[in-house]
Amino acid sequence: MKGKDAMKRFLIAALSGIVIGGLVATQVAGPLIAQEKADRATVYEQLDLFGDIFERIRAQYVEPVDPGELIEAAIDGMLTSLDPHSSYLSPEDAAEMRIQTRGEFGGLGIEVTMENGVVKVVSPIDGTPAAEAGIQAGDYITHVDGQSIFGMTLDEAVDLMRGPVGSEITITVVREGVDEPFDVKIIRDTIKLTAVRTRTEGRTVVLRITTFNEQTFPNLEEGLKKAVEELGGIDNVDGFVIDLRNNPGGLLPAAIDVADAFLDAGEIVSTRGRNPEDTERYNATPGDMAEGKPIVVLINDGSASASEIVAGALQDHARAIVVGTKSFGKGSVQTVMPLRNGGAMRLTTARYYTPSGRSIQALGIAPDIVVHQLPPRESGEDEDESAARRTRSEADLRGRLENDSLTPEEREQIEQELKAAEEAAKLRDEDFQLAYVVDLLRGLRALEAAARR
Repeated sequence: MKGKDAMKRFLIAALSGIVIGGLVATQVAGPLIAQEKADRATVYEQLDLFGDIFERIRAQYVEPVDPGELIEAAIDGMLTSLDPHSSYLSPEDAAEMRIQTRGEFGGLGIEVTMENGVVKVVSPIDGTPAAEAGIQAGDYITHVDGQSIFGMTLDEAVDLMRGPVGSEITITVVREGVDEPFDVKIIRDTIKLTAVRTRTEGRTVVLRITTFNEQTFPNLEEGLKKAVEELGGIDNVDGFVIDLRNNPGGLLPAAIDVADAFLDAGEIVSTRGRNPEDTERYNATPGDMAEGKPIVVLINDGSASASEIVAGALQDHARAIVVGTKSFGKGSVQTVMPLRNGGAMRLTTARYYTPSGRSIQALGIAPDIVVHQLPPRESGEDEDESAARRTRSEADLRGRLENDSLTPEEREQIEQELKAAEEAAKLRDEDFQLAYVVDLLRGLRALEAAARR
């Protein structure tokens, strides 16, 4: 009997548990289901409202309107309300974007964003009509051919600046430090990008990266190898400068490839989306194209997005010294999603983080050494005036004693070093920031050589 009673009590408790569990589940799930139904009803009501407004515009607007254009404008408005980098791309714009990623497109050659309802230049692209016309990072564009673009969406303003190759456009620019707005005339052209330009300054290899597209890493690899060969091998190289100034960014994979080129191991960047499972991490593979030589990365306020990924990765791994001024601070990732009409949707889907776990969104990369670019020196001084300013030395004195303690080879070496120093001094007048980092790498090489002695 006791066993039967115990079994009966167990069954009653189990049934009670099931009933109570069902009640709890109902109490928890009930409000959630009700809330979901209410949210869905609100969405349908809003879509009905959109349909009503759409029909009224079609029927009652003062002029006939294209229904397709109305819908595209509504889609673009929905996306641009999210953040400055989300937008709708018409089929034509989507096709042009695909061309851009391959490294050739038509336009002025500027990367722009929207700030407080005004178009702001992130950076001009080297060698393009905009750069040659003197457009600078940080400039605000207020008018195009006399038409105000205040209140337009970014895409509308960009469309206004597009036009046939060879046609002229006048943009009105507001620049910090200039009292009045001024007009700049630019001839539209086909923009053919050389993603990486390589040159040598003394024994320093300068890698000027203008954009991150499908050509960036192949250009970098080819240019670096050629420059090292010209200097007679890696042992004759003081170091490398990765110049990312006014580089507006581009493709994430291209940025990862560039950072990986100079890192042997470790994380390059991570991207984190809305859901934790969307987190992705990108790691370096073995191999350093610079073979351990010192690296300096040059940045300024026109260095954005993919440029900041490269600078942040090399900085966090202590593989490079970052020099210049604070970067732009675009720490988000956009995914381009094709649409059934041939267009595309550019949607911000993640934030990216440097290897140390920092987000640079709206903060930028802070350089290790802040160096501002000096304004160009005024020209107009003739050779006689220049010679008069030169400092006199012992060698200029009549009846001076000759230095007979040097061999011809030693004298030639000193003269070569003096010539290199004079070339570096000349570079300061042309590009003070670059001259600074070339001197920095020369100093690091001298320090390493002294340590080996």
